[in-house]
Amino acid sequence: MTNTTIRQALILFAHGARAASWAAPFERLRELTQARMPDATVHLAFLELMSPRLPELVQLLLADLPEGAVLDATVVPVFLGQGGHVLRDLPLLLDELRQAHPQLRLKVVEAVGENPSVLAAIADYCVAAPGQS
Repeated sequence: MTNTTIRQALILFAHGARAASWAAPFERLRELTQARMPDATVHLAFLELMSPRLPELVQLLLADLPEGAVLDATVVPVFLGQGGHVLRDLPLLLDELRQAHPQLRLKVVEAVGENPSVLAAIADYCVAAPGQS
């Protein structure tokens, strides 16, 4: 029986925008997440308008794998809701990536805004907003 090397990756998947400054909070989120997950690599990928796009990032991660290794990646849609991009565009991208790369295991979780604990944290911020100056 052979030992297959498995690399873990967490991919934060965001929409993208024309203004480079738009990505700053997503990069901070990536850094905060990486600090809490030292045994995995945490990356940021975009649907459009910014780089790396998800297929680009996957190609880079796969190119860095030793021969015979597997990339086990979890995609976290950093979207407040499950609109067309999360419900339609992302599944198509993931299907294409799975078909093109048999050494890739992809899992996708719910959009961050659909998670009750995330919504509770946002509500806490909103409740505290009137007292901020």
